[in-house]
Amino acid sequence: MDKLRRVLNGHEDEEQGLTTQVLDSSSLSFGTRVKWFAICFVFGIACSILGTALLFIPAAGKKLFAVFYTLGNIAALASTCFLMGPLKQLKKMFAPTRLIATIVMLLCLIGTLCAVFWWHKNGLAIIFCVLQFFAMTWYSISYIPFARDAVIKCFTGCLN
Repeated sequence: MDKLRRVLNGHEDEEQGLTTQVLDSSSLSFGTRVKWFAICFVFGIACSILGTALLFIPAAGKKLFAVFYTLGNIAALASTCFLMGPLKQLKKMFAPTRLIATIVMLLCLIGTLCAVFWWHKNGLAIIFCVLQFFAMTWYSISYIPFARDAVIKCFTGCLN
């Protein structure tokens, strides 16, 4: 009972290793975690919107769009680390039910940046951004019970 009381009051658990204690967000209060989640998530959305607005700049618009859109997705993804902690986030990201969605999403993030900075292919960067959107959507709905099944049934019904 004392152990449960310590955990619920936010005191450190002696049985956890130092690495787990450092990487776990449980040392932050719930209010602080929610505030930083909101800040990081809003920053991610703002970067994505800014990137979309910069798309229409004639010379460097596509490059700026790809960079800001990717930065926005990374910030939005990182925001959930404040809610559940980085270790739990990584464990859930690479759980068998989300493994393919996570890998595709991360490859699209990396592919976008490679297309912009190393390959200098703006069109390919736009394609990777579209794939980022779909991969991030598929990854996000994996956290909602039965949402993937509902989406699959919806598209199956529309295509038949």
